[in-house]
Amino acid sequence: MLNIALLSKWHVHAEDYARQAIQNKNINIKVVWDEEVERGRKWAGQLEVPFESEMGKVLSDPEIDAVIVDTPTNLHKEIMIQAANNKKHIFTEKVLAFTVEDCLEILSAVKENQVQLMVSLPRLTENYYLYAQAVIDKGTLGRLTSIRCRAAHNGAVPTGEGSKGWLPEYFYNKQQTGGGALIDLGAHPIYLTNRLAGKAKAVTAKLQETLGYEVDDNAVVIVEYESGALGTLETSFISAGSPFQLQIFGTEGTLLIEDQTVRLKSKQTGEEWIEPDLPEAIPLPMEQWVDAILEAAEPTLTEEDFMRLTLINEAASVSNEQGRRIVLADFLV
Repeated sequence: MLNIALLSKWHVHAEDYARQAIQNKNINIKVVWDEEVERGRKWAGQLEVPFESEMGKVLSDPEIDAVIVDTPTNLHKEIMIQAANNKKHIFTEKVLAFTVEDCLEILSAVKENQVQLMVSLPRLTENYYLYAQAVIDKGTLGRLTSIRCRAAHNGAVPTGEGSKGWLPEYFYNKQQTGGGALIDLGAHPIYLTNRLAGKAKAVTAKLQETLGYEVDDNAVVIVEYESGALGTLETSFISAGSPFQLQIFGTEGTLLIEDQTVRLKSKQTGEEWIEPDLPEAIPLPMEQWVDAILEAAEPTLTEEDFMRLTLINEAASVSNEQGRRIVLADFLV
C-alpha cells in the first residue's frame, strides 16, 4: 500500500487523479497540500483527510511514499526535485517542465534517488493509439509520409458577460502555465505524433492569441521528422464541437481516427475502407506508476516521451517568438 500526498488542486485534472487514486486498491490518500490554503483545506475536507499547509512537512514525512503533483507548472521543477530528494515517487500532470534543461535536472534527481516518475500521457494507453502504432510498425500504410493530429475544445470561449469560458481563469496566466492551448491540450497531439513518427528534427509553429488572452488559445505546429514524415499538430481552446482527429498517411494507405470511429484503407487489405477491431487498452499511467513502484514493472511511458514533449513545446514557443523554423539539433546545443 502506498501512502500518497496530493499536492495542489490547481490543474483541471486534479480531481480525476484523486478519483483514480481512491479507486486503486494499492493507494491510500494520506494528506493534501495546496499553494492556496483555503482551496486545499476544502479539498481535504471533501476527501476526509488532513490538510498540511507546509510543503516541507509533507515531503519530509517518512510515512508518505509518493506524491501526485497538480501544481501550477512553474512550480514543477522545485517541488519534484525536493520530492525526489526526500525519496518520494512522483506522478504529475503534463508537461514535466517548461524547458529541456529543467527536465534534465528533474530526471537527474529522480535517478539519483531511485524513485519512480510518471507523467500522465493517457492517450498512449488508448486502443486507437495501440492500433495505429501496430499498423505503422507492420508497414500496412507503406512508408509513413504525414500525420495530422487535432485536439481542441471551447474552454476559453466566453459564455456570458465578463466570462472567460469554463477553464479556470488562471489557465491564462502565462507565468504559471508557460503557455496556453499548446502546452496543455496540445500535449496530446505532440506526444502521440512523436511516438508514431519517431525522432523529430525541426519545428515551425504559430501560437495565436485570438481572443486576446495572455497565452495562446489557438495553435498549429509543423514538425519535420528524421524519417521524412511531416506532422501537423493542431490545438485550440476556442473550437466548439471539434472532434479528436488522428489522420495517418502513407505511400500504401491511410488510417483515419475521429473520436470513436476508426477506418483503414490500404493496398495490403484490398483497398476498401474497413473498420478494424481494436486491441484492448493498456493500464492508465497511474496504474503503470503504481505497478512500477510495487512490482518493479516496466512502464510503457518513458522518460523519452516526457522529454520529447517538452522539447517540441519549447521549440514551438521559440519558433513562434522568432518567426522561424527551429532545427532541434541546434536548439539542444
